Amino acid sequence: MQQAPPSRVLDLFLELCAIPSPSGEERAVADRVVGELDAIGLEWEEDDCGPGIGATAGNVLCRVPGATAPGLPIFLCAHFDTVPVGGELDPRVEEGVVRNTAAAILGADNKSAIAVMVEAARRIVIERRPHAGLELLFTPKEEVGLVGAAAFDVGRLEARVGYVYDQAAPIGDVVLGSPSAQELRLTLVGRAAHAGMYPEDGRSAIVAAARAVADMPHGRLDDETSVNVGVIRGGTARNVVPERCTLEAEVRSHDHHRVGEVVQQLVDAAAFAASLSDCTLETSIEPKYRGYRLRDDGVGVTLAVEALSRAGFEPRLGLSGGAADANVFNARGLECVNLANGMADIHTPDESIAVEDLDRMVDVTLELVNAAREHG
Repeated sequence: MQQAPPSRVLDLFLELCAIPSPSGEERAVADRVVGELDAIGLEWEEDDCGPGIGATAGNVLCRVPGATAPGLPIFLCAHFDTVPVGGELDPRVEEGVVRNTAAAILGADNKSAIAVMVEAARRIVIERRPHAGLELLFTPKEEVGLVGAAAFDVGRLEARVGYVYDQAAPIGDVVLGSPSAQELRLTLVGRAAHAGMYPEDGRSAIVAAARAVADMPHGRLDDETSVNVGVIRGGTARNVVPERCTLEAEVRSHDHHRVGEVVQQLVDAAAFAASLSDCTLETSIEPKYRGYRLRDDGVGVTLAVEALSRAGFEPRLGLSGGAADANVFNARGLECVNLANGMADIHTPDESIAVEDLDRMVDVTLELVNAAREHG
């Protein structure tokens, strides 16, 4: 039986996945990445945003030299961090698919993109491929609100068109739009009392919170909007009428103004429930990111469609219900397109990616560089 040829992108990916890097603890993975850039002979710079955003690493920017061809410079962006690991890391290849055999997340989101982008840069340098300008950007704390990208000075980028590979779907999906989002923390405040001796003196914040949740809209409200109450915290002991209960929720919509309308519905439901239970309400509302909608004939999308077609994929244009660093760049006037790269079941112990998809995304990346070079 003929053995499959070695895959440099797979080897790097497996190494990265074996290094834990939950949001804020990206140093070890950042060091491995910049070590690979050093080995290729690429120069890089790391900004000083880490301490300010509560991360052990900052944003790392690398420019691939040799931009002598005419055309359009582009940047590629991936994030160092993952969601909380939730267990051990033991990434392995089983029947052509990479999984974590230790029943925790794999980290394909977004280490598959890191490995692909670094390998594409290596091939451009080693094979002396012509290009019109290529920058690599690696960010921390994406998973907790695109924090690293938001702290990055986009004026340091020479390219005005870029790409992230942060959509868990088959290769070929091109994201034209992503929603705006706001997070809410609603705290119902009642009065504590002994639940056995003086329950009538208490005002249960949990009862008020339960009524509020029951009155709130939930799930997919329409084609563009969703709501989720994801965390409820309250109470101190079984025999104490709970004085405080906090709800943590989010609202997302491709209609930016609709986000505010639905947020107000949640606040109104909580305020009404508080009044019925003789409680008070404390609110905290935080915008997380601004949505965007790209033109399907824009230069970034056009180049993506061309590159995917050249690499043998059928491009599919659509919207995403999630956010990525692309949200930050588009909000700041750079056209940044999110491309699917074959990740599946991200943020879960079933997370996986096919080895073939890693290799094929290197092909897509090189075709992106070619298409940008030929752009007139």
